[in-house]
Order: sequence, then C-alpha cells, then structure tokens
Amino acid sequence: MSEAMQPRMIDFKPHEIPLEDFDISQRELWSEDLKMAYFERLREEAPVHYCKDSEFGPYWSVTRYADIMEVDSNWQDFSSEPAITIIDPEEDFPLPMFIAMDPPKHDDQRKTVQGSVAPANLKNLESTIRGRVQTVLDGLPVGEEFDWVDRVSIELTTQMLATLFDFPFEDRRKLTRWSDVATGGPETGVVETEEQRHEELMECLAYFTRLWQERQEQGLSNDFISMLAHGEATKDMSPEEYLGNLILLIVGGNDTTRNSMTGGVLALNENPGEYAKLRNNPGVIPNMVSEIIRWQTPLAHMRRIANRDYELGGQTIKQGDKVIMWYLSGNRDERAIENPNEFIIDRKRARQHLSFGFGPHRCMGNRLAELQLRILWEEIQKRFHMVEVVGEVERVPSNFVHGYTKMPVVLHPL
Repeated sequence: MSEAMQPRMIDFKPHEIPLEDFDISQRELWSEDLKMAYFERLREEAPVHYCKDSEFGPYWSVTRYADIMEVDSNWQDFSSEPAITIIDPEEDFPLPMFIAMDPPKHDDQRKTVQGSVAPANLKNLESTIRGRVQTVLDGLPVGEEFDWVDRVSIELTTQMLATLFDFPFEDRRKLTRWSDVATGGPETGVVETEEQRHEELMECLAYFTRLWQERQEQGLSNDFISMLAHGEATKDMSPEEYLGNLILLIVGGNDTTRNSMTGGVLALNENPGEYAKLRNNPGVIPNMVSEIIRWQTPLAHMRRIANRDYELGGQTIKQGDKVIMWYLSGNRDERAIENPNEFIIDRKRARQHLSFGFGPHRCMGNRLAELQLRILWEEIQKRFHMVEVVGEVERVPSNFVHGYTKMPVVLHPL
C-alpha cells in the first residue's frame, strides 16, 4: 500500500490516533522532530507493536529498554541478515556487510578490523586527535555566525575516518559524501535518483579498490583497508562485500560521532543549568559524553528478522517478520533510566544506554567515539565560554540516522 493511503501521523496528536494505525517510521515525524511523544505512547500502551503497513512494509516496533536488550542479544532467534535498517535491501544492488551477518562469519570479519579501534591503538591515536581538534577549533571565527555541523562535526569526524582508513587527506570530504549517499536515497534529497546513488557508490568502490591493491602489495599495517586486504576472513571478499563493509565502517565512524558532536552543543544550549555545571567542573566531561550519546542516540534503530515464532511482551512475532529495535525510545524508557527525558551531565550510570547496541553487534568503535567527544569538549572548554546556538537547526529526514544537517552557532570567548 502506498504511504498516501496511510494516515499521516503528524496530523494527529499521539493519543488521538488508533494504535492499529500507528506508523512511527514516517519521515515527517523525524524531520520535524515530533516522534518522542508517539514513542512514549507506544512504550506505555503497546511496547511490542505491529505496524501492518508502511512505506517500508509491515514491521514490529520494540520500544522498551529491556525488550530491546532481549532481542539484540539473541542472535539465534533474531537474525541481522540481510540488512540492519528498516529499508529492505535492493535486490539488484545488494551490499553484504559484517554487521548484517550472523556469527560465526560476522565474528571472523569483525575481528579482522577490530584492532584498529582497540585500546592500545586508541592510546596512539589520542595525541593525533587532540592536535586536529586544536587546529580546527583555533581556525574558527569568534563572535560571528558559522555552521557548526560543517566546520566542526563533519570536519573532525572526516579527518578521523581518513586516519583510520589511511585515506588521502586532501580527498577526505569524499568520505562524508559517500556516507550521506549510503544512508540516504532520493527521498532525503541527498541524490536525485537511485541510479545516481548507485553510480556514486560504485565510484566509492573504484577509489577504495585502488587503495586495496596498494595495501595488498605493502605489508600489513594498522589501517582498516590494510587489515581487510590481509585478513584471512576478508582478503577474498567479493567487490560487493568489500563495498558493503566499507560503507559500514564509513557510516559507523562518521554519522554517529558527527551527530553526537552537534547534539551535545544543542543539548547544553537547551539546558543552561547543565552548561553552568560543565563550566564549574570540567572533570564531568567523560560522564557527560555518555549522557550526550544517550540523549542523541545517533542511530535511532536497528532491525532484525525473526528466525522462528517468538513471544515478546505478550505478542507473537512470526517467523520471517521484520523487527525494529528503537534504541532512541529505549534510551527514554523510565523503567530502565531515571528521569530519561532530562539531560543530566553528571547522571549516575550514564554509560547504561542503548546507543551502541548489545550482544555480538555492539558498536566496535564505541571507545573511539567516546574518546573523540571527550577531547573535543576538553578543548572547547579551554577556549570558549559558550558555543551558542543562534538559529534554526536542520535535521536529517531519516528514521535511521538521527542527526543534523545544519546548526548555526556563535562562539563566545573565555
């Protein structure tokens, strides 16, 4: 059924629309930032909810913290194949990637690249990250308006990605573009047609294939491409699988940290008491970083397919059904998190959030994301009294990437 025949959720208050007509995936809820009240109703009245029809076909929504953990940690009954987002993969353009595989193949491929973001390697990266953060912040205009998303969030995450891939630094903005193209089709305005999207992703593959060939000829080093080119589980991948895994690593390293870098500034502006707390006690930054990641939840959902009939929350999920774990909703579940709708930078147990997932697919770059955000805030606090949001924030029109395309700010010096 076309979306036109579905009631538009934003035309109704959350409690007015019958539960059987609920479709939390509708894009307007996300681009207009209206989804939270609808999630609240689902958590209260239908925590495991079946949407019989949507732009993405029928699907189950799992919205409470404990239920999401149950699904996420049970890969035997809930498969990640063939995809991890609500959108079904295109039959003529499949992109296999290890996040969309189940153990043991998933584990073997993941192990190949995990060393890049292992604690020992992060120690080596810390001074590089700090130097780059300092350079970016020192180059910003003080007292005049600019776009934080472009000048800080995108720039820093793209530099980091270029480092992890050992990607030519002068071409680094290609990584940003490929990440946007991978997660957004024509309906988001990122590309005009699916054909254009395919062409750009094939350019991505061609570029990385050249790098792969170079790395194969060199000895093994610590970057993602070298590890994939030399790893037992990955060196014989098909081009489709190589592209799939590249996109996974690009999006995983890009969208998430980028949107938390923006979301943290916004949250502190919306909660001036917390900003004052930060000024008085910079030691709170590591804890604040976890609270920002919970508050933002940069990837709003992951999907699974039921391998068998399964009882969850009093509902029977049928074998083959699509199940969406709404991390964004789980991170606002008062059954698991005290005062979840409040942004509290010194929150107790702040790392107890769902943003990185659970089980075998838990985000392998989570410590790197925390490190980048910690360094960014340490360096901001050494330079500026406030990063003030001064205009309308523009959001990504996506129910997967929960983020921002634009945020005008002005810096106030110490």
